[in-house]
Amino acid sequence: MSGSRFYRDQTAWRDLQQFLPAGLHMTSDADMPDEEFWRWGAHNIHLDRYPNPDAPAKVVLHHGVGTNGRQMNLILGKTLAERGWEVVALDNLGYGMTEVGRGTIPGYRDWVQMVTDYLAYEKSRDDRPIVLYGLSAGGMLTYHVAAHAPRGTLHGIVGMTFLDQRNPQVWRRTSHDIFHATAGTALFELLARTPLRGMRYPMSMASKMSALCNDRRALKVFLRDKTSAGNWVSAKFIAEYRRYAPDIEAADFDICPILLTQPAQDHWTPLELSYPALDPITKVPVTVITLDNAGHYPLEEPGLTLMQDNIDRFVRHVTGTTVARPL
Repeated sequence: MSGSRFYRDQTAWRDLQQFLPAGLHMTSDADMPDEEFWRWGAHNIHLDRYPNPDAPAKVVLHHGVGTNGRQMNLILGKTLAERGWEVVALDNLGYGMTEVGRGTIPGYRDWVQMVTDYLAYEKSRDDRPIVLYGLSAGGMLTYHVAAHAPRGTLHGIVGMTFLDQRNPQVWRRTSHDIFHATAGTALFELLARTPLRGMRYPMSMASKMSALCNDRRALKVFLRDKTSAGNWVSAKFIAEYRRYAPDIEAADFDICPILLTQPAQDHWTPLELSYPALDPITKVPVTVITLDNAGHYPLEEPGLTLMQDNIDRFVRHVTGTTVARPL
């Protein structure tokens, strides 16, 4: 983890934004989200919020296993806020600026429960509709949360891939190599059942982090960042992430509409890896948008604008709301 408690004191995200279009850069106080902490059990969850009490709906952003909340605001949150939505990006346990409780060993089930409870917290503040977005592994997390949370919590979910890691092909193709997809996985699952479940391992070795983005210079920035792609996770987390079963399986999912924003040049999780998760869903609308020229973490146009425009349109559609357009 970083020695910083706030992103305002961190350089990694500032180094990353040089690879993004100038219009997405956070260069002034007006561009910056508010940084808050929300207490969840023994943990302090970091929130990167663009508050807007007049917004008709909220968008909650969630990172994957190689990113963090500030990186979500760089590519999406700042833009959605400028378009009139209230936006908050979460740092889940072990990532970003979130402070994990001493002596605890968070797993993937804790990720799902934390987001579920956070949405309940947002609902307790006001009853505006909420759309949940997730990048990479965060995409399937949006599904898991939607299936776990009380009905009516979410009006829609958006994923940059939906990966059912119980599927052997999905697990194999998103793992770092065949060893980590097979014998390495068996070892993590064994350790997760022992007192060694808290043993930590670099996510860049367990997963195909080398395909996180398509700019090699930007990838170096990511991998140096211990709050995102350079993070280590527990054996417990990897085992639970591999085997997590949703409360509602895809054939029965009837909670809310789904949008997949699929990068066209995604060399980690191409479109076909989302088929096992999405193909059985028939009870709610599922829309797939291709982001031309964009990598897994999109740095490229026109994919970035296509993503922002289509998510903005999706939020308006599923919440039945409109916002004043910026001049």
